[in-house]
Amino acid sequence: MSDPAMRGKLEAATLDVAFAHAKVADRDMAHACLAGLWLVYDFLDESHRISQDVDTPTGSFWHGVMHRRDGDFSNAKYWFRRVGKHPVYVPLAEAATQLAMEHDALGVLPAGTWDPMAFVDACQAAVRTGKHAGFCRAVQQAEWELLFDH
Repeated sequence: MSDPAMRGKLEAATLDVAFAHAKVADRDMAHACLAGLWLVYDFLDESHRISQDVDTPTGSFWHGVMHRRDGDFSNAKYWFRRVGKHPVYVPLAEAATQLAMEHDALGVLPAGTWDPMAFVDACQAAVRTGKHAGFCRAVQQAEWELLFDH
């Protein structure tokens, strides 16, 4: 559920305001971060409006995350196909493997490489059955942190 108390703050977070402390070298990347920020607070429509206009692998990544989050799993896969190979995939594969061991979820995802389609499938299964939901949330947290760091 979205956090109404955050709406005003997020609406005020234009590129100039959100990144006032730094020179924005890549406006698409900055917009992708704003899409992710809206998503953190569960404002899916606002995140969607921003990410669909960022025609980069990272913009497509956030767009795919948003659709995975809203339960439109086939659309999420479409956007993850548009990502191609993303620099976040290598550390994300490492994090997911570690998290699988911690959550007794070995075999839920292929070990050693990041497969966004397999993760969409795992999230869809978790929504249906509740099994491995904690693992999926932990992997998503790692995914988001890596995307913001990127």
